[in-house]
Amino acid sequence: MAQTSSKPSQAAIYVISVAAELAGVHPQTLRVYERKGLVTPTRTAGNTRRYSERDIVLLRKIQELTNEGVNLAGVLKILELEDSIERLRESHEESMRELEESSRELKEMADARERMALVPLRDVRRIRRVLKSDALDEAGRKRVFPAPPAG
Repeated sequence: MAQTSSKPSQAAIYVISVAAELAGVHPQTLRVYERKGLVTPTRTAGNTRRYSERDIVLLRKIQELTNEGVNLAGVLKILELEDSIERLRESHEESMRELEESSRELKEMADARERMALVPLRDVRRIRRVLKSDALDEAGRKRVFPAPPAG
């Protein structure tokens, strides 16, 4: 079955005998895997088990691990750990996206601040002193008023 996505389909389409054949195990083995909590097939209205492509991939992985000598309890633990790792990876990726977005926003704010025409406080004080000095000088000058026109 051709998949357009890189992830296996979750559509439950295989009956137990077909799933067992695709996974390379006996149908009774699938029932054992289900009892042990290794796989949870979808159930139809008539309570018939249906397996998806994703389930088949999982069954093959279970079979591979048991062929390497891992018991079913160990397989369950491995699958739980792999699931946990995947969730952590997704969480890490989301956190990294948020961090990158925050970093971009911070850079934009810093750039906007740099573009503002701010005067350092020491320069403001110096400018005030100069203006005050100019005002005092202006006040101390003689005021000469023009004479009104004779008339």
